[in-house]
Amino acid sequence: MDENDIKKIAQEVAKILKEKDENKKFKTTVGDSVNIGTAGKVFREPLVNSPKQKNDICEENTCGPSCKECSPYGKFTPEEVKSMGADRISFCNPQTGCGQFANMIDHTLLKANATQEEIGKLCQEARQYHFASVCVNPAYVSLAAKLLKGSDVKVCTVIGFPLGSTTPTVKAIEARDAIAAGADEIDMVINIGALKSGNDAMVLDDIKAVREATRGKILKVIIETAYLTKEEKIRACKMSKEAGADFVKTSTGFGPHGATVEDVKLMREVVGPEMGVKASGGIRDCKTAQDMVKAGATRLGTSASVSIVTGKDAGSGKY
Repeated sequence: MDENDIKKIAQEVAKILKEKDENKKFKTTVGDSVNIGTAGKVFREPLVNSPKQKNDICEENTCGPSCKECSPYGKFTPEEVKSMGADRISFCNPQTGCGQFANMIDHTLLKANATQEEIGKLCQEARQYHFASVCVNPAYVSLAAKLLKGSDVKVCTVIGFPLGSTTPTVKAIEARDAIAAGADEIDMVINIGALKSGNDAMVLDDIKAVREATRGKILKVIIETAYLTKEEKIRACKMSKEAGADFVKTSTGFGPHGATVEDVKLMREVVGPEMGVKASGGIRDCKTAQDMVKAGATRLGTSASVSIVTGKDAGSGKY
């Protein structure tokens, strides 16, 4: 066998491997590499990238020193890692000072016209930046759960959203359905009209019905502060605590305005240290996030999550 024969064999092998690689691009899968939507729509690109290999260094993102994927590299400088033989390296970006919020953020997309591709991007960003959860409408819970399987990101959804005016039975059924589809956390809207009417019994029964349907899962109660007086905010927080909810939450993002520092402080004072307080609506930059956390928020709901943890300004927006 001469040199030309060897070259021909090598060319044939390369051709076969290339064809095999091309075939993989069109493989239809569900999970970490999704090419087909829930309605049968085939996407040109996967909604979420394939999982990284165990020995890969974390993609460029912003997270704390406890980052599972950067460890044990996080204790070394880029120069030290390169001296070990690495040709290319990308670390997290703690220098922005905003990465500390990543595991407090519910990365949110609740607009009515959200597409499957946008949900895919949302989940990919949540994986990359290690957000606490993605918050999506109930119809997308199943898709989000598949895309986030195996990650540390939870799936959050909204119930009785955004008006809160459905009955306790409907909210409870909606919550059970969402949990069956893969939801880990439930954000319910209280009966705002009943609260403003002084019908506290109806409000309390409403929260209790959803609490009973969500045992073992995180329940956050949206009180929609923009519509309430100070006295009504206090009553709503007290009833949420009495019903056994895990969090009280400021806003849906669909009301007149979102979270304010004053509301977060008040809610924290009322519920004490035992419950979580979620600030949501209008949190678009790192400074606002810092202010909310300083006021007592332990969770942040925002669609500007990536801008916040990378220290950028997301511009105007209600959520």
